[in-house]
Amino acid sequence: MPIKVFANSKPQAPALDGKYWLALAEEFLAAGKFPDALNALQQAEAMLPLDTEVYRLQAQALNVSGENAEALAAGMAVAALQENSAVGLFNIGTAYFMNRHWKPAARWYRLALMLDPDLVSANQNLAAILHQDGNWSAADYHRERAYRLQSLFIDPAEVPVRNILILCSARPGNVPFEHLLPETHNTRIKWVIEYSPDHALPHYDIVFNAIGDADVAICSRATVDNFLTGIRHPLLNPPQRVALTARDRIGALLDGIEGIHVPAVARWNRKQDGADAADDVHARIAAAALDYPVIVRPVGWHGGDGVVLLQSPQDATAACAADEAYLTSYCDYKSDDGYYRKYRVIFVDRKPYPYHLAISSNWLVHYDTADMLNPRWKILEEAWFLSDPAGVLGQAGWAALEAIAQRLDLDYAGIDFSVLPDRRLLVFETNATMLVHPETYREELKFKNGYVLNILEAFDRLLERRLEEGAPIRAC
Repeated sequence: MPIKVFANSKPQAPALDGKYWLALAEEFLAAGKFPDALNALQQAEAMLPLDTEVYRLQAQALNVSGENAEALAAGMAVAALQENSAVGLFNIGTAYFMNRHWKPAARWYRLALMLDPDLVSANQNLAAILHQDGNWSAADYHRERAYRLQSLFIDPAEVPVRNILILCSARPGNVPFEHLLPETHNTRIKWVIEYSPDHALPHYDIVFNAIGDADVAICSRATVDNFLTGIRHPLLNPPQRVALTARDRIGALLDGIEGIHVPAVARWNRKQDGADAADDVHARIAAAALDYPVIVRPVGWHGGDGVVLLQSPQDATAACAADEAYLTSYCDYKSDDGYYRKYRVIFVDRKPYPYHLAISSNWLVHYDTADMLNPRWKILEEAWFLSDPAGVLGQAGWAALEAIAQRLDLDYAGIDFSVLPDRRLLVFETNATMLVHPETYREELKFKNGYVLNILEAFDRLLERRLEEGAPIRAC
């Protein structure tokens, strides 16, 4: 049957399907146009995500382009797809995840979930990435899928000494316990309690409440309290003590301790304070009588994500994406040399241990981005702090930390702070979510591992003592 062509019609462009992009990529590869080949393969992957030919050609183009790690990942993907192995794809994503390369990690996790939508670990890690990116609805979807499938995870010890029940939240904000509780002698029973409060539990000797973020803990507090009232095991980090470490409660908790300054903090809620008002954040700042500049920090976020500094009432608040945030009066803590210093001290069994010092040219200091090896004097100053914290901070400063450790009354916690010109400690935050880990990659930082070991050994002694005492849990 002949095709009618109307006068005003235009010829239809051919459909550019995945096979078209694959063929085009091969032409580019043959011509040595490797960037063009990779662009074409990106289009092909979007349409043919499970086609091994896509990744075979990617590996070829990436290898010739000198991108060896990415070429290796693509080659591993070919093998995983040939074996229909979601775990193989998950492992590729996890290599990126462990190095904080979130975008490629998410790419491989999504691919793994195409093969096995119920792969719990891929759902878990993808949820963490999406949450960090502010894609909360998608994060909730994958988190829900993961923990509805499995809420109890057991890591058996190599040489069992004790079984530790670890109460966890599905959301970010748990105590980083991997190094505190090494699998060499601790069987770790990780329980995401809000998803299965009636789960049958294996034998355990002690309970560690790892839900360390006071705001995250609100969601599961009733469930946790209900569980704890029915047991008679030793408990580390009781939830009622964790609750007092919310940013807007720290000032009251530490009130009266000499030698510290805790900036004023107010809490803002978009739904309560007016989602439609363009200046609703500024209105809350005015109502709380906070002085500018003001730090806006999303509730329940970590690592500096989403943090905004408002210099004046005229600053736009569009970047304040979260529905809830802490508003904190900014205190300028720049040293005379133009650098900002953030100290971290860990509290184990209510005693302080130095952990690190980060020195940065940016007011929002993080150790990973502070470039501590350049110039070299930074790392020398950190070494001085670790070896003689009381000498660096002064006896009054160290005494203030000892008082804070007692006031928190937590088995494990930490504090980030700086030192003001008058030698008072400027408290940034103090809670149980502080990360401690040995340095395994950068040779120049391995001198810190002795101080890390002091912390880990102190925590192990705490566990041993609490088990020997058989102390009953505290009232919730």
